[in-house]
Amino acid sequence: MNEITPILITAIVFGTIYGLFFLFVRRRERLTMMEKGFDPSLFYVEKPSTRFNSLKYGMLFIGVGAGILVGNILTVTTALNEEVAFFSMIFLFGGSALVLNYLLETRERNNNKS
Repeated sequence: MNEITPILITAIVFGTIYGLFFLFVRRRERLTMMEKGFDPSLFYVEKPSTRFNSLKYGMLFIGVGAGILVGNILTVTTALNEEVAFFSMIFLFGGSALVLNYLLETRERNNNKS
């Protein structure tokens, strides 16, 4: 722990300095643009829809749970290494759930546009 402490303190100090500098420059840039007559609404970006977040996270957690279950089954029934079975199945099922979620969201958005 004592070896990491100076590194963490240094990183926090430089991160704080960078953050304050970034905020100052950004504020200054916006003020200059407003003085030159630009519309302030340019600074606000419309956030993407969070309508499907619960579906996405629900499907991800179901996929991870199924991956753990299948990884356990593979560990018991085959000579596959335990870590390999668990990690591969978690990523396989979790990724499959996210791809399926993407397909469902795309289909739903296309149906709403038509």
